[in-house]
Amino acid sequence: MKALAVNGSPRKDGNTEILLRNVLAPLEQTGWETRLLQVGGGKVGGCIACYKCFENKDLRCAVTKDDCNDVLAEAWTADALIFGSPTYFTDVSAEMKALLDRLGLVSLANGGALRGKVGAAVVAVRRGGGTHVFDTINHMFLMSSMIVPGSSYWNLGFGLNKGDVLQDAEGLRNMRHLGQTIDWLGKAIKPHQADFPLTVALGEETSE
Repeated sequence: MKALAVNGSPRKDGNTEILLRNVLAPLEQTGWETRLLQVGGGKVGGCIACYKCFENKDLRCAVTKDDCNDVLAEAWTADALIFGSPTYFTDVSAEMKALLDRLGLVSLANGGALRGKVGAAVVAVRRGGGTHVFDTINHMFLMSSMIVPGSSYWNLGFGLNKGDVLQDAEGLRNMRHLGQTIDWLGKAIKPHQADFPLTVALGEETSE
């Protein structure tokens, strides 16, 4: 099984990355293939609402001049997505928001390509506003028919300067517990993923 962690912080080796690596550690110990991608500070622009993804239906965003499709290609092959972001004025980083919008829309355009995958949000926060970041990430996961596991607390790690979250013992325990929960849930879901209902695309209607 494969877990993809995406770092929405532009600060490499910073608090968000430390938290993500603590989630991945239990998964690696139980045999998961893991990958951590850096999108914060990279080239991922916002959705331009061209809706070409609904015409092409090729699991790609029609905008190809940035790094978004590289991340999307990894996401489709993953059983679990762990998205991490710092807290910027009570929300995710710009790159993380752009990725959420484009990944979510391309998934919807392709019959719900994310459905049945595990999705978890991880947040680095100095003091307040972290739960809104947590919600922003989870809202896309939930609207994409993904399965969002709980842990022992909100998936927050507290710190400002690089490495400060290493002093947040409770936060690190929560991250490791989250990894263990993803391992259990992913293995429980895997045999039944093909049975998940298809997602209804924008503009489509169902009849009784």
